[in-house]
Amino acid sequence: MIRLKNEKQIEGIRRSCHMLSAMYRELIPLVKPGIETIELDKWAQNWIKQRGGRPAFLGYGPKNNPFPGALCISINQEVIHGIPSRRKIAEGDLVSLDCGIDLGGYISDQAVTVEAGRVDEVSRRLNAVTRECLYRGIAAARAGDRLLQIARAVYAHAHSQGYGVVRDFCGHGVGLEVHEDPQVPNYPHGPNPRMTGGLVIAIEPMINLGTGDVKVMKDGWTVVTTDNKPSAHWEHTVVVYRDRTEVLTDSIETLQG
Repeated sequence: MIRLKNEKQIEGIRRSCHMLSAMYRELIPLVKPGIETIELDKWAQNWIKQRGGRPAFLGYGPKNNPFPGALCISINQEVIHGIPSRRKIAEGDLVSLDCGIDLGGYISDQAVTVEAGRVDEVSRRLNAVTRECLYRGIAAARAGDRLLQIARAVYAHAHSQGYGVVRDFCGHGVGLEVHEDPQVPNYPHGPNPRMTGGLVIAIEPMINLGTGDVKVMKDGWTVVTTDNKPSAHWEHTVVVYRDRTEVLTDSIETLQG
């Protein structure tokens, strides 16, 4: 069931989103070759807790295998849900960061793919197109239109550039829980409700250099491309009003490690 938010709830989600984007502005410059991903996660956990928030992803998921970090850190062929570890970021890596903050019961969600050091032109182009897909999806999120307009916009742009679109995972409603209805796919598929005022969703294209096919690793979380080619991931939390659509998370596109 889709839960539309009232203005009080939207304001709480907006504050959480602004906090998350503020964290990213300090975190992204730390994403450099040689740093361990667990160091980034510890930094993020401390930053969030010191400001009165709670890492929304930490402990999320099944009781027998909860997610162990505040950040999903996915590198190169890892699409989403990469687990922080002692792995060091290398020169030229594409590093996708995904994080959510629970601020007084209001949840934000945002993802960015950072280019670590000098990235080759193929990876740079993939990252740029994925970011473009995000904004085309946001432009298609309008009250009165159908939800799959977002999917059509994302898919058309990625497909026109020869990239694979991940189908097994998608965007979603957000704000009072980490994942809510509706699902927001990146290709035209599934339920197609009409978007109305008060809808808060996370739009998040996951675009691959090769095939759109993915698999989940033995850790139960990390999703990778089946052809081992790189992937990029961008995400904003947005609210649809009757007369406009507002991006609640702030722009962080110009920041790089």
